Amino acid sequence: MRLPRWTVYPALATLAVFAVGALPRPVEPEASGAALAARGAAPTPTPAPKHKRVVVLGIDGLDPEILQDVIARYPDRMRNFAALIEEGELASLGTSYPPQSPVAWSNFITGRNPGGHGIYDFIHRNPVTRTPVPGSVKEVHGSQVDLWGDWKFPIGGDTPSNRSGKSFWQILRDHGVPADVWRMPANFPVESSLGLSFPGMMTPALDSAYGTYTVYSTDPPVNTQRSGGRFQPVSVDRQGVIRTRLLGPPNSFKQHDPQASVPLTIYVDAERGGAVVEIGDQYVVLAPGEWSDFVQASFEMLPMGISSVSGIVRFYLRSLEPFELYCSPVNIDPTDPVAPVSEPTSASADLKDAIGWYYTQGMAEEVNALKDEAITEREFMHQSRLVYDQRVRMMEHALDLYLSDDEGGLFFFYYSTIDLCCHMMWHVGDEEHPHHPHVAALADESSTDWTHRDESQWRETIADLYMLMDPVLGRMRSRLAPDDLLIVMSDHGFAPWHRKFSLNTWLLEEGYLVLKEGRDKEQPGGPNVFAFTGDGSAVDWTRTRAYAMGFNGLYLNLAGRELDDPATPDVDESGIVEPGVEADALLAELKVKLEAIRDPKNGAQVVLSADLASAIYHGERIAEAPDILVGYNAGYGNSDASSTGRIPNAVLDDNDGGTFNGNHLMSPRVVAGTLITNGRVREGDHDLEDLTVEILKQYGIDPPSGMDGEPVLE
Repeated sequence: MRLPRWTVYPALATLAVFAVGALPRPVEPEASGAALAARGAAPTPTPAPKHKRVVVLGIDGLDPEILQDVIARYPDRMRNFAALIEEGELASLGTSYPPQSPVAWSNFITGRNPGGHGIYDFIHRNPVTRTPVPGSVKEVHGSQVDLWGDWKFPIGGDTPSNRSGKSFWQILRDHGVPADVWRMPANFPVESSLGLSFPGMMTPALDSAYGTYTVYSTDPPVNTQRSGGRFQPVSVDRQGVIRTRLLGPPNSFKQHDPQASVPLTIYVDAERGGAVVEIGDQYVVLAPGEWSDFVQASFEMLPMGISSVSGIVRFYLRSLEPFELYCSPVNIDPTDPVAPVSEPTSASADLKDAIGWYYTQGMAEEVNALKDEAITEREFMHQSRLVYDQRVRMMEHALDLYLSDDEGGLFFFYYSTIDLCCHMMWHVGDEEHPHHPHVAALADESSTDWTHRDESQWRETIADLYMLMDPVLGRMRSRLAPDDLLIVMSDHGFAPWHRKFSLNTWLLEEGYLVLKEGRDKEQPGGPNVFAFTGDGSAVDWTRTRAYAMGFNGLYLNLAGRELDDPATPDVDESGIVEPGVEADALLAELKVKLEAIRDPKNGAQVVLSADLASAIYHGERIAEAPDILVGYNAGYGNSDASSTGRIPNAVLDDNDGGTFNGNHLMSPRVVAGTLITNGRVREGDHDLEDLTVEILKQYGIDPPSGMDGEPVLE
């Protein structure tokens, strides 16, 4: 995903003051379950607001079956969920197809299926080059005027939302109904409401779309470049000083858009057991195992202070010997945002004044660093706890604002904790997971320092994540009036991911994807092989009938849609499958074959359903959909490599690390979402789009044309 063009020795003395045991820890206001439960009741909400209060708590990845299991096993710690279910109802909520977060949340936001809103995957494809492009934003390329030396002047260029359909909070706005929308996924660029609006997942960091971490190390690995970040080799001079740089956003005023950077100086004092990080005029004192709060960094775009971009970053001192300092992705500064991270724009700075610094990056949990083994599972979970605590403070402030306003209206708040931690920690408690042996020792270790629960172990992490949300729900319930409507919902559920299936490799071995003479799929230790067009392409597009892109997408090499790449005028790479009878027959054949695949390791069905887009979607953007949506069985999923267009060596392989180990990029039949409410749910099945229609119904608003769904409540 391309970022928006952002144009639019005193430290040693500081360290010497502290003894080892006196090094200050970063202050994170207490927000544990116990702390929430101990708080007194909030002021009673303003009686009889102008508009009914409808409160929606969005908990990404909350699975109805896991929820019921945790309630049964830990009733004393799940009292708030149990009470809400007793008061109202618990139901499964049909997720999107595919059940990917940007797709599912777009269903909820617009009340449309993907054929209507146009988001089909995290990853879409360019029909000319067959290369991956972001699914949730469009890339509008600009131009430039060359100036002197390596300077240029950028003109235009943007990354608008790729989603069609009006968001429900804008429909509410059009009818005069207020809505406060906090950290809504797939809401970047952020859309305004008659109230406050903050974006969540899919909001970029300042340095890249998903954020790039850096580990400053005196003993880096041989491979310093990782998929989600980098190891930066550093050395400590005789005075105990490290001089390096912090990379920030691309500088679009310079040729080739190099990353801007600022000096970063680190003063190491092994004798006193700490280090001081100097950035600009700020000093951060850290001991091993400590996180700093955010600090600001100003990146110069043009000289002499003509233009600069402000970001925020936080540090984690992993060790002193060898020296390792972890640096988070550079986030957009909410007090001086280069691109709005709230509507109104001033609200992001107001929030900082109220609760302190906070992550503006959509995926704040350090998922990529754990995938790359730059941090450990324990370190990941403690960083995720910082994010959770921050969200709790944010929610308290948000509720203060909402309940102090007698206008009432809608309130939405989102938590990512369960989703992202289940992705990365599932293998710890799943003894059947192929990667479990690597974390078996951790599974038996105490997790009390994270859970604040006596005798807890890391193997119980999934249950503890659910228990972490119970006091959040309790706090929200305690602050609402009896006649306020409360809805707890999730976009999808969760399942293990034991085995990786490479769809492109299967297509190759079945003869649907054909390589050029002398070319082969990837070999162990060899280079990556991609199913792209252009110079050096391994694929013979004159004989290829199908290819895969994205986590669940399969495309025909369709004549008139897949186009010739002008970069290779000597080769015609246009689609060869004729629309109509030929395409229909091929799709039917692929569906049968995919659903017949069995895992030779255990005989399990790999693909639960292979569904034609024409059968499951409707709407004005169905032509952009993958031709087949591959719904994997629980335990299976498309490999990361195949999802980005590669042709790996094996069709099926154990999921032995380096990626998610719990997942939901499967058939919607195995990862349904959750609906809990103090209202009465109508009989029958309900989907995300139904919930959107229900929200509008609460305010007497009929669903607009193009919106799917039926009301959920009686």
